[in-house]
Amino acid sequence: MRECISLHIGQAGVHIGNACWELYCLEHGIQPDGRIPSDKAIGDDDSFKNFFSEFGTGKYYPRAIFVDLEPTVIDEVRTGRYRQLFYPEQMITGNEDAANNYARGHYSIGRKIIDQVLDRTRKLTNLVPYPRMHFPLATYAPFISAEKAYHERLSVADITNACFEPDNQLVKCDPRHGKYMACCLLLFVGDVAPKDVNSAIAAIKTKRTVQFVDWCPTGFKVGINYRPPMVFPGGDLAKVQRAVCMLSNTTAFAEAWARLDHKFDLMYAKRAFVHWYVGEGMEEGEFSEAREDMAALEKDYEEVCSDSIGDEDEDGEY
Repeated sequence: MRECISLHIGQAGVHIGNACWELYCLEHGIQPDGRIPSDKAIGDDDSFKNFFSEFGTGKYYPRAIFVDLEPTVIDEVRTGRYRQLFYPEQMITGNEDAANNYARGHYSIGRKIIDQVLDRTRKLTNLVPYPRMHFPLATYAPFISAEKAYHERLSVADITNACFEPDNQLVKCDPRHGKYMACCLLLFVGDVAPKDVNSAIAAIKTKRTVQFVDWCPTGFKVGINYRPPMVFPGGDLAKVQRAVCMLSNTTAFAEAWARLDHKFDLMYAKRAFVHWYVGEGMEEGEFSEAREDMAALEKDYEEVCSDSIGDEDEDGEY
């Protein structure tokens, strides 16, 4: 079993984390105080222990750290419905925010709490290092509002196909412009039959728009959880019979970096906002170094894609 540590950083990260742990608890039958009701036995399914730590009292704490430079947002967690779920020492706050200034967060305000954050992280699964191109593209299907729930009946093939459409991605890039570097991890929940999954994947493999690098010819890993998908009561998403989440590593992710780099270049050419960062102890040369590192990352993605295309051209395959 592998333990997964969740790090929720900043205002958006803390809000998302709070919602995620509420959903995890609903999925695994864990109450807001971290306990499992006596009428619900754990049985053979202890997969939730990947995300929760058990203390001797029969209580479960999330393997999570919440970090923010100012306390307001995390205070909402500390006083909210799930306040007893989280271990107090895993919610770390400072006294003032970074005012959207990286240098304030990195050099001055954030420096005061970084040791505390690292210490708590170390106490929680040995972090595993990855190569440079380690940015997963997350996709989810179906995205259906509660109003349209009764007009949609999505098959396994429908939701699997939707995972390869840009509209269902959580990162803005087009996988049709790149190649998948590592296996696509398809995690199905709900009323899903393995034979339907196999048929859907076989159909995907015949599409010219879904291409893998030459060293990863098969490319799919599948997990099925027969429990129906959970939704928040009164939430925006409809309750559906089945859903799928896909994680993949594609060279198309370079589009997101290219877009970010272009915006940086436009602003840095005019030295926009640079004085705010320099005033916090950052050196201007660090901007150039960071930009070169991003350019090298873009180049890494390019080379992986072009090498694979070159190999295929030599064999006469497309």
